Amino acid sequence: MHCYRGRHVRILLLPALVLLAACRQTGDSPAGNTYSMGERVHLGPLTYNVLESEWRSQLNSTTGLRTPQKGRFLLIKLSITNGGSGDVGLPLLFLEDAKGQSYRELDEGVDGVEHWLGLLRNVSPAETEQGVIVFDVPPGAYKLRVSDGGDIRNEKTATIEIPYEIR
Repeated sequence: MHCYRGRHVRILLLPALVLLAACRQTGDSPAGNTYSMGERVHLGPLTYNVLESEWRSQLNSTTGLRTPQKGRFLLIKLSITNGGSGDVGLPLLFLEDAKGQSYRELDEGVDGVEHWLGLLRNVSPAETEQGVIVFDVPPGAYKLRVSDGGDIRNEKTATIEIPYEIR
């Protein structure tokens, strides 16, 4: 009878251990993690840090004054460090709202924005790029989706919370 109880305990423990291992693997993966502004986010060779955000009702560009189409311009100042041994190309980034709607970073008409990161972003080994990215979005809180710069099929991502603050 003693042997029978031991087998029951092992049978009950096995699914619990499998579930625990699965939860641990998910929690350790950067793909599902959300960070706060100011926290360093390590993704592969890259480390992101969102330094500040600013809302604007218009932008000065080289082609003149520009007004937003969707509400306001959100400028996000960030730094990106390459801790790897090779150059890393950075894609345009996306914001996500609470409903899951995605907004791509603006790629034109922002050339007059001071310290704009630009379109072609390549971070060399042991280098840090710092600058501003721009979005045209309705006012609200968002999550910035950042990438390790890898191949789209094996890309690792994380999100950084961008709270809604008007100064």
